[in-house]
Amino acid sequence: MKKNYPRYTLRISNNLHEKITFTANYNGRSKNKEIEVAVKRYILDFERLHGEIETKNDLDF
Repeated sequence: MKKNYPRYTLRISNNLHEKITFTANYNGRSKNKEIEVAVKRYILDFERLHGEIETKNDLDF
């Protein structure tokens, strides 16, 4: 079943886009999934330093 996640447009440089494409291909993921993994890692690192971020939604993380 398809989940109804919010959409977000991301504007990045061509250089960063090429690098994300490279790492996504290397890891066998789509660019979207590669960005999602990177954001999750960033949030986990942030929360380790500053504590858990409370949200209104109880989404998979």
